[in-house]
Amino acid sequence: MHQVRIKNTGETYSVGKIICLGQNYLDHIRELGSKMPDRAVIFCKPPSSLLPNGGVVEIPKYSNDCHHELELALLVGKTGKHIQEKDALSYLAGYGVALDLTLRDIQSEQKSRGLPWEIAKGFDTSCPISDFTPTERISDPNNLQLKLRVNGEIRQQGNTNQMMRSVEKIIAEISNFYTLETGDMILTGTPAGVSRIETGDQLEGTIEHVGSLQVSVA
Repeated sequence: MHQVRIKNTGETYSVGKIICLGQNYLDHIRELGSKMPDRAVIFCKPPSSLLPNGGVVEIPKYSNDCHHELELALLVGKTGKHIQEKDALSYLAGYGVALDLTLRDIQSEQKSRGLPWEIAKGFDTSCPISDFTPTERISDPNNLQLKLRVNGEIRQQGNTNQMMRSVEKIIAEISNFYTLETGDMILTGTPAGVSRIETGDQLEGTIEHVGSLQVSVA
């Protein structure tokens, strides 16, 4: 059973679904040369993809192009379906720092063949995650600075106010497709600046008021 922790409380949650939102930052859509989506781009990672803070990323041998994607993570604290935006934040237990690691070569190959691309997103260690900061400590999740350094060099930086869908809208929209259950996680998309990581790299992601995440690449 894969678990995540709430900072300074001793409280843990068993992780259920990891639901990810793609193409939620305009600059990231542009850098990939993707078309503007007319609805939310949603995919899932298995709980086995989780990697604790301080862990080691293992890039599968069948890929030669693994990219980092820094994201704000949401931890669901109670079950809900067809959630209204005005109530959405009350369904969260905390906010965390996550990386959605992506095998870009495999993803592109699958897309070109019209096939699902979860195998590019859901491999073991593809979802490094920090401990979660309780929701009451974050006054506005839609105005948080994000920054990712690789070997000390800034690769990604942005703000959640650049998201095409707010945190509230993300929760409400996803809950129309999936029942959100206690322990589910939602990844909210990544700003521009994604790039390749390689063996020996050291990654540090930070989100203002939420915390930080450090992992290395095997």
